[in-house]
Amino acid sequence: MQHEPGADSPIKDPSAAYRATMEVIRSRFFTEPLYRGPQAILARSEAADLLVNSLWARHFGAEPSASAPGLLAVGGYGRRELFPASDLDLLFVLTGASDERELKDRIRSFTQALWDAGIRVAATTRTLAECDRFEPENAEFTLSLLDARALAGNRALADRVCGEVVPTLIAAERRRLGQRLLALTRERHARYGDTIFHLEPNVKDCPGGLRDANVCSWIEKILSPAVRARRSSAGSADFERAFAFLASCRCFLHFRNNRDVNALDWKAQDAAAAEGVGIDAEVRDPAYWMQMYFRYARAVDRRLEQNLEALPRPKPLLRVPEFLRRKDAAQEFAVEGGQLHLQRTDGFDAAQDFDMVLRAFATVSESGVPMSHASEDRVEEALPLLNAHMEEGEPLWRQLERVLCGRYAGLALRSMHAQGLLELTVPEFHGIDALVVRDSYHRYTVDEHTFVLLDTLHGLHAAGETKSPLAEWARRFASLQRELQHPGLLYLAALLHDTGKGHALGGHTAESARLATGVLERLGRDSFESGLVLHLIENHLEMSAALRRDIFDAETVRAFAACVRTPEELRMLTLFTYADINAVHPDALTPWKAENLWRLYIQTANYLDRNVDDERVDARISSDLVQRITALVPQESRAMLRFLEGFPQRYLQTRSPEQIRTHYEMSKRLLTDPVQIDLHWHADRSDITLVTPDRQLLFARIAGVLSSFGMNIITADAFSNAHGVVVDSFRFTDGFRTLELNPEERDRLVSAVHDAVLDETAAARMIAARRRSRRRDPLVRVETSVHFDTTSSSHSTLVQVVAQDQPGLLYAIAQALGEAHCDIIVALIDTEGDTAIDVFYLRRNGAVLHPSELPELQRSILDAVGADPF
Repeated sequence: MQHEPGADSPIKDPSAAYRATMEVIRSRFFTEPLYRGPQAILARSEAADLLVNSLWARHFGAEPSASAPGLLAVGGYGRRELFPASDLDLLFVLTGASDERELKDRIRSFTQALWDAGIRVAATTRTLAECDRFEPENAEFTLSLLDARALAGNRALADRVCGEVVPTLIAAERRRLGQRLLALTRERHARYGDTIFHLEPNVKDCPGGLRDANVCSWIEKILSPAVRARRSSAGSADFERAFAFLASCRCFLHFRNNRDVNALDWKAQDAAAAEGVGIDAEVRDPAYWMQMYFRYARAVDRRLEQNLEALPRPKPLLRVPEFLRRKDAAQEFAVEGGQLHLQRTDGFDAAQDFDMVLRAFATVSESGVPMSHASEDRVEEALPLLNAHMEEGEPLWRQLERVLCGRYAGLALRSMHAQGLLELTVPEFHGIDALVVRDSYHRYTVDEHTFVLLDTLHGLHAAGETKSPLAEWARRFASLQRELQHPGLLYLAALLHDTGKGHALGGHTAESARLATGVLERLGRDSFESGLVLHLIENHLEMSAALRRDIFDAETVRAFAACVRTPEELRMLTLFTYADINAVHPDALTPWKAENLWRLYIQTANYLDRNVDDERVDARISSDLVQRITALVPQESRAMLRFLEGFPQRYLQTRSPEQIRTHYEMSKRLLTDPVQIDLHWHADRSDITLVTPDRQLLFARIAGVLSSFGMNIITADAFSNAHGVVVDSFRFTDGFRTLELNPEERDRLVSAVHDAVLDETAAARMIAARRRSRRRDPLVRVETSVHFDTTSSSHSTLVQVVAQDQPGLLYAIAQALGEAHCDIIVALIDTEGDTAIDVFYLRRNGAVLHPSELPELQRSILDAVGADPF
């Protein structure tokens, strides 16, 4: 039997009735194909209305009363879009402030009854006069009123809010409310990188999510009647389908987690795809399902931008590009209201001329003036005609090159991609449209990763002017950009470098190069330019791979130099690698990675230029450095030389004279304390150096302590002199900010390292304690692999261990190596999501390992890593 709000027949147990209704809603959502998100959220809203009115009657009486507050549903509840685990947004409206004191206890008792029924309540109490004020710093309250509807209590007050206060407030504050809504939307988008293409999106707050759908509704209510009357309803059906899909997604997440969870992580994607949430297709592949998500999110994002254009806002101050000042340009397009509009007159439509359209997008790229959505729609409608008149060869390249080389190429390319024009020009790009690569390292879809990469390249100069930790490195890499002889070819390679991911099952570089070959032929590029692009695509991972080697090893530099061949290719690959790492996710490019990338560039550039020979450079630098170092302690030069005796020349090359002097001073104190420690803490990365007599498993002990403190080791090296004194250095990051928020922990860390060096069991105890702590389940299971490299270094044997990242992993590997009597000369530690990629340079008894020794060492490492199961 249906009970309407305010019905005469009371419900004996309204809370039980509400819970029973929710079980029905849940069951129908998972069993009835046509019962989706919109039906579920409406049904919960109706069930909540019934519960609220029943409980209101018990606390305030069944009849309307002038002495009672007015009760309104606001926000999502007011819209009748109440998701399964969403809060109940309620507004109590009072005549005056004195009423609050009289009604405070009854209101609290009423809301507590809702909480007791298992509903989270977000309640606000306001006087009628307070509802009539717009406060920009609390715009969310006014926005919630846009969806207000009367529920119970003093209906006169509630009706005045909905029928008088809100319309009057909108009319008076239309401009300020619109501007504040625009600012809030842009701020929220910025928190998510201004892109819909996140691999694990938040279906509520991400661009293209449900909050954007709400903003579209609010804008419609804010606009004046005259503006609303002029607006087109085109795309409404797409928007409604998108909302239904996203609403189904959020309902699924709430039911699945039994709480207000809105992050669509991988496991949720797998489950949603298996259930076929929101789609009719029988395909249950998560990648396909996520492509549907992104297409629907794109529809919401597009409607949002169209609505935002209609908001009243200050006239933008734009510097109109010189190209737009020309007479012929004015015949093709014009800038009005901060947007580029393709011209259309009787018998002429610039949106139907391929050359004019590409020239328009080139102007978007060069100026940053976006194309209007109306013009974009006309371009999309004209695609068949544009395809018939597209000219290939040199003319097409010149137009595409202008788009690629503009400062705002990402803006232009995203717009072209959304309208299908990019795929018309470069069909090979279609394979990575909204393509999801399932790993925990990448943040974006493959197509968005490509656009972020281009944004990074074009933003190097601006990034160098900021106060970011990467600003210094951005300036250095920007200097390389200015030296490029063929920048357009770099940007073309960037556009095409991952296209093979849409086709290749294994490595994508060869497939990307194959696809690029067809593009280059259509663009009419000669063998030289085609060779540059193809070589860059084929080798675009080589510099990142080289960073997992000892970049101070001559063999590493020689091997990498063979991949780039010329200084121009080196500059192009260096810039590409910098941008490619940055485009993986916002935190992927750290200052120390940028520093290592720059060092590798400099050393490879020197090698390619043949300015100096490696051996002679080593001898010369060693001699110069020794003189500079001993000059710092003129009274102790003999003792300093004795300290330096036996250290490899790499120690002198990778440490400043001042650092070496510090190590020397530490060695002088070894008779007092056999473990000397120097910790340098920085917010982005820290260094700890030990000077101590050599002993077995020293590296493992230090690694164990750092891991037990939650530190992430990123690189480490070890040097020993002729007298058995070692200098071990570890660079690490502090992801939990333990040392930043608790400075006293720095001293405790130093003390723990000191104790672990002297007590061989201390590190093991610390690691065991950390393993007992709670850890999240990994998103990706990684199979352990151990590979040896006997060719990359002339003085060491390399071993690369790929394994599941987990506390104590480095300690376990280092302990296995130490027990095998291997000396760790250099350790390069890298983590990509849940995957640890650790590379060690090893020697045994001062020499490389014999090939016959490798199988046993491999088994030892595998056993050590496998000894810590999940």
